[in-house]
Amino acid sequence: MNTDPKKFIAGFITSLTEDLVNTDEDAATIIDRYHTPDIVQIADGNRIDRDKLIAHTRPVRKNRPESRMEVHEAMADGDRLAARYTLHVRQRGKDLAIDVHFFGRFAPDGRMREANLLTRALPAA
Repeated sequence: MNTDPKKFIAGFITSLTEDLVNTDEDAATIIDRYHTPDIVQIADGNRIDRDKLIAHTRPVRKNRPESRMEVHEAMADGDRLAARYTLHVRQRGKDLAIDVHFFGRFAPDGRMREANLLTRALPAA
């Protein structure tokens, strides 16, 4: 990884979200642009593969949330990246903040290969 880990993860998540929310491009095409075909994410103990990621885009696209990401810390070692960030989301008039602890691996082309995420909703401000 040749870029600052904070900038990399922020750019990755922000670009993926913008492509999903602000375009009508096929969801599978977008997921494949950001993830390897064998992607596996474990989010709070739930296994998510490529097909489940694509299915997850439906409510995101329907609700079209606004979001911003605040990366608190990130570090990379080879193809591995660990980050702690807060995802701020505004959806249907509600503000949400989600604390995320991310541990992932990326392919040489920058696509996500695997990820483990631990999340928790933060109290309303």
